[in-house]
Amino acid sequence: MQVLFVASECAPFVKTGGLADVVAALPKALAAEGVSVKVLLPAYPALAGQVAAGEEVAQPKRLPGGRTRLVAVRDQGLDLLLLDAPALYERPGNPYVDATGRDWPDNHLRFGALGAAGAWVARHGLDGWRPEVLHAHDWQAGLAPALLRLGRPAAKRKATAGTVTTIHNIAFQGLFPATTIPELGLPPSEFRIEGFEYHGRLSFLKAGLVWADRITTVSPGYARELMTPEFGLGFEGILASRRDDFSGILNGIELDAWDPAGDPALVATYSERSLARRLRNRAALERRFGLEPAEDAPLFCVVSRLTRQKGLDLLLEALPRLLGRGGRLALLGSGDADLEAGWRAAAAAHPGRVGVEIGYDEPLSHLLQGGADCILIPSRFEPCGLTQLYGLRYGCLPLVARTGGLADTVIDANEAAIAADVATGFQFAPVTAEALAGAIDRACSLYADRPAWQAMMRRAMRHPVGWQRSAAAYRALYERVAPDRPGRPA
Repeated sequence: MQVLFVASECAPFVKTGGLADVVAALPKALAAEGVSVKVLLPAYPALAGQVAAGEEVAQPKRLPGGRTRLVAVRDQGLDLLLLDAPALYERPGNPYVDATGRDWPDNHLRFGALGAAGAWVARHGLDGWRPEVLHAHDWQAGLAPALLRLGRPAAKRKATAGTVTTIHNIAFQGLFPATTIPELGLPPSEFRIEGFEYHGRLSFLKAGLVWADRITTVSPGYARELMTPEFGLGFEGILASRRDDFSGILNGIELDAWDPAGDPALVATYSERSLARRLRNRAALERRFGLEPAEDAPLFCVVSRLTRQKGLDLLLEALPRLLGRGGRLALLGSGDADLEAGWRAAAAAHPGRVGVEIGYDEPLSHLLQGGADCILIPSRFEPCGLTQLYGLRYGCLPLVARTGGLADTVIDANEAAIAADVATGFQFAPVTAEALAGAIDRACSLYADRPAWQAMMRRAMRHPVGWQRSAAAYRALYERVAPDRPGRPA
């Protein structure tokens, strides 16, 4: 089976969050299921070397933004199709915002062209390769399913490929003024509540939800939440109306890249049979973050964007409880200016107890997972989350809010779960500072029972966090939507 991914990021080439990790890892897992994936990406400056090394395979006509070409290249085990359009993508920094943090004013053209290119490839194919399924990831690819269907006369709108749209985070909806519709090749007649209109604006994400054959999101828990007003952000109605076409398929992680037994970012590699070696990583973290050594209380860590969504303001409120129990905290992240300032102030107020590095450092994130005892993820909402999966893999027990994919992947260390030998971490609800502080209390109390804590670490490390089951689920979904495949609805 042949599938085209359309996405705005893919690790390690360009990454702002977990979307990039999924787009990079899932095609490799699908290959084991007999699915051949090509990944269509914008040719950002970071991909200039791949563009130079690649082969031009097409010059799609009438794409938004002017002259473009498609360049094929294989790198990092992935078959990439790069949309080379310097006028749209040749600019520094973040893929979505300028140096001041404002959205690029032509984002509708930049990602409209991406969607149009995806629809073009699905319709025309490339040198004998034609996708049976177009898989659009998040709002940036949302126009691809719509244009594949709407770019044909009404009498011939049967798509040449099945289509899937995946919601990675519904908070990002791709909203633009209605005046951009003519530039994007969309029929004005579909600017209506049943189409791509959303409160008087064009929504790329809604276009992807309306015209895709199937909709997925990144965990079963988040799928249930998205059909409620609290989490659906105005899209709960359309998702509830398509509940028969909507499912949650849990994300996984790339096991080769996240393997404590062979991770070059660790001071000492280890397995569940050699947990004592983790102490060398813990000592390295203490030195790196200027923390005082302590054996009778856990070393907590955070690897996160510093935003309210991630609950890092709640952790600031709960910090006195963590420190009062003897805990220490190492934090790596960046984000909202007020939270960055708040965490810098916390480190200054508690030297030796709180260490903070503002920014992102991939090897350091691995060392944090490989040396800390417990990773804190107090998100107000979390579609899936990958950080807790890394924590499970590395025996860094996750302490998470009971929401979305966090609730789907971490088994709370309540009395019943401990007695049954199934607990892998800690959950708390509601998502408040007091509930978070209570979960920190529970973690500190359990840490005092070192045999019980180490038993839970070993269970966590055995917990399945790879892509195998989810890749099989995607393969089954593709079989259902691909034209002329057995089992596809008429």
